[in-house]
Amino acid sequence: MSNVLTSEAELREHYLMPGAGLVDKQLDHIEKHGQSFIGLSPFVCIGTARDGALPDVSPRGGEPGFVKVQDPKTLLLPDWPGNNRLDSLTNIVASAGVGLLFFIPGFNDLLRVNGRAEISVDPEHTGLFEMRGRNPQSVMVINVEEVYLHCTKALVRSELWNADKQVDRSALPSTGTMYRDQLALDKVPPEVIDQALDESERNDIY
Repeated sequence: MSNVLTSEAELREHYLMPGAGLVDKQLDHIEKHGQSFIGLSPFVCIGTARDGALPDVSPRGGEPGFVKVQDPKTLLLPDWPGNNRLDSLTNIVASAGVGLLFFIPGFNDLLRVNGRAEISVDPEHTGLFEMRGRNPQSVMVINVEEVYLHCTKALVRSELWNADKQVDRSALPSTGTMYRDQLALDKVPPEVIDQALDESERNDIY
């Protein structure tokens, strides 16, 4: 076997098989504990993919419980203002598959939900999420197929919630400075970009 693993069989020669409990914990619906977890979560990462393009992972956030559990097999996730690249939505309309990873601040537990989604602009869906007098542009309707609590070790290793481990913002240039350099906007002061970003965060969240 080479030093590059290229098949599931080669992976299984290199890794142990998961224990029965790690396989059996996977459910096909969102039961009471999963519903409680999602109700406390203000942040989720969404993985999507389609043929002919690289996979994408995108963050979504809101008030705790901003993702609604319509029923044990259905989640509703609003799409609020963003960058309009539509990477996730484009992948979904092409192939439907989604993977979600829910976080709760201070918890090392994570909840994974996999399924298939469609993008709804039905007022019956968008109207469920009114914020500041606005409705989301669309709602991701997710048909749940796999649900399970994820291993805590990544967050334990990272100490993500440890306040003593927070990195001072001065460790990186301002966002405006990074954009200015990456996009070769030499004639635009980074302060102007930072101000525009700050105004967007204040006025165009919902």
